[in-house]
Amino acid sequence: MINTAQNNYIGFEVLFNHATIGILVADSHNEIVMANPFLLNQFGYTKEEITGRQVSLLLPPDEKEHIALRKNGTRFPVEISHGEHNTPEGLLTITYVIDISDRKISEQTRQQLDQQKKEAAIKDGTLQRMNSFLNSLWSNAGAMIIVINPDGFIKWFNPAAERILGYKASEVIDVCTPLMLHNQHEVALRAEEFSRQLQQPVEPGMETLIIKAKLNILNEYEWSYIRKDGTSLPVSLTVSAIRNGSEITGYIGVAIDLSRIKEAESELRVSLEKERELNELKSRFVSLASHEFRTPLSAILSSVYLVSKYESAEDIPKRSKHIQRIISSVNMLTDILNDFLSVGKIEEGKIQVRYSTFETAKHIGNILGEMDGLKKPRQNIYYAHHGTPQTNLDPTLLKHIVMNLVSNAIKFSPEGGIISIRTQGTDNSFLLSVKDRGIGISAEDRQHLFERFFRSQQVANIQGTGLGLHIVARYAELMNGTVSCNSTPENGTEFIISLPLPQNQ
Repeated sequence: MINTAQNNYIGFEVLFNHATIGILVADSHNEIVMANPFLLNQFGYTKEEITGRQVSLLLPPDEKEHIALRKNGTRFPVEISHGEHNTPEGLLTITYVIDISDRKISEQTRQQLDQQKKEAAIKDGTLQRMNSFLNSLWSNAGAMIIVINPDGFIKWFNPAAERILGYKASEVIDVCTPLMLHNQHEVALRAEEFSRQLQQPVEPGMETLIIKAKLNILNEYEWSYIRKDGTSLPVSLTVSAIRNGSEITGYIGVAIDLSRIKEAESELRVSLEKERELNELKSRFVSLASHEFRTPLSAILSSVYLVSKYESAEDIPKRSKHIQRIISSVNMLTDILNDFLSVGKIEEGKIQVRYSTFETAKHIGNILGEMDGLKKPRQNIYYAHHGTPQTNLDPTLLKHIVMNLVSNAIKFSPEGGIISIRTQGTDNSFLLSVKDRGIGISAEDRQHLFERFFRSQQVANIQGTGLGLHIVARYAELMNGTVSCNSTPENGTEFIISLPLPQNQ
């Protein structure tokens, strides 16, 4: 009759053989005593080649990080942890070796545990010592390990599974199946996937979890586990069949918590996207600036040359004309640079909203006064304010919004055109309307108006960076507002900015 110690040894021996991390046992002289199959395969050695050799053969010392050395000479980074176990023969050091080559993307540490089979009969005393050793291994594993019988009921549930999932082993052993941890919809989808892969029907349920292990096919997938408190966590689950010859006596599942890895991946994705956007902004700046700067710079150079030729009193009107061209071109270059600087600060998160109370009509009137020199011949700008005389917003951001919208209205309106500007204030909100009777915007172009660098084919011959409306939208967004556009080709355009006023400031 097989006693309890032998039963425990056989069970732990199965775990040791199926572990998907390297396990190395060394004596007090740092000589290798045991290594599990996973480690042997990982390093490319046979058991006979490393037994009795120094641990440094596999794990040479390194001051900066742990580096492992395969038989073929290749090196790879590893994470190692140690445990100690006292035996009558002396102190044994247990080393767990995890390959962390892909740690930048994820920390795929699989601490699947087991014990290497003994080929010969071992005395009861040796079985007890091995049982103690493997019990330490089982208890200290960081991975969730669940062993089930052929009927699917949980037989073993390790401490890591208890800690991470919130269940006590006594609650689930002989009572529950691993399906309690799975979302039924996810299991059904995976069953359909396996049915296509295996070209045979796979029932959604326990068969979905064990079918590939039963067929001895690699069975490692990402799942969502449901904890006892109802929360979910992503795991990497490997299921293997426990075999006694050709007979399957159960299944072992080893699950690694991927929560921290997923968070790191998400942060990395956001950082990469931010970097990609900034690089794109820089590239577009170089491309666009080289084109947009050419016209005003040429105008400046030619005007400076002509001004130097006009020396007599009767040439004063001509000099004045070219001086005005120089001023206009410099202002154009300044506007382009300001657009790029504004977008750069927005993308880097350097724009801070600073609310203050000011007279609405006076503030808008001053802005329009500064822009008077931009008007085309006979263009007229009409402004009216309604409602509460004061508002509480960021005056600088509002100024940029007004200047961008009004300069566009001037630019895309004909000579003699009328531009109407209206503001309306209440105790809770502020509304700005800028309306022109210019060339208008097509329905197709309105879908892309607020994208960076977007310029309609209709205005390809008009100077501009394609950043003004993007800046308007982002500044409005910073103040929790919205931008809308009403336009019909050849019948003008109206932009409406709606901003909520901060309360209790």
